[in-house]
Amino acid sequence: MAEQKVFFEDVSEGDEAPAFSHTLTRTDLVQYAGASGDFNPMHHDEVKAQESGLPSVFGHGMFTAGILAKALTDYVGVGNLRLYKIRFTKQTWPGEVLTTHVKVEKKYSEGQEDRVDLECSVTNESGEPKLTGVAVAALPRRG
Repeated sequence: MAEQKVFFEDVSEGDEAPAFSHTLTRTDLVQYAGASGDFNPMHHDEVKAQESGLPSVFGHGMFTAGILAKALTDYVGVGNLRLYKIRFTKQTWPGEVLTTHVKVEKKYSEGQEDRVDLECSVTNESGEPKLTGVAVAALPRRG
């Protein structure tokens, strides 16, 4: 998905951004651990994860947050987010298909900016929320 960047005039309350889906792989977990420096064995060591009572290794929460952040900035444009607040609701597991959901809840002007409040989440293929959140973006006007 490439940056699409919507304009204030083109969005309405209730509109939804294009969904982005990604199947979480063990390779994602190892690559993210290397990039982030988060080498918690629960994210990459199957034996340690099972010894801790987990069924398997699980995904980094911030990896999931990054998937949603990309979907948001692809929709509203890089540099236009004014607020991004999330809450992790459930662990993610290798093999799950994670899908973003972004919906325009409110459209308004504040100061010199035209803004939208966005409700957002990431769910798995069963519709189970893995992360929920809100965002605020300032959108450009045409011309």
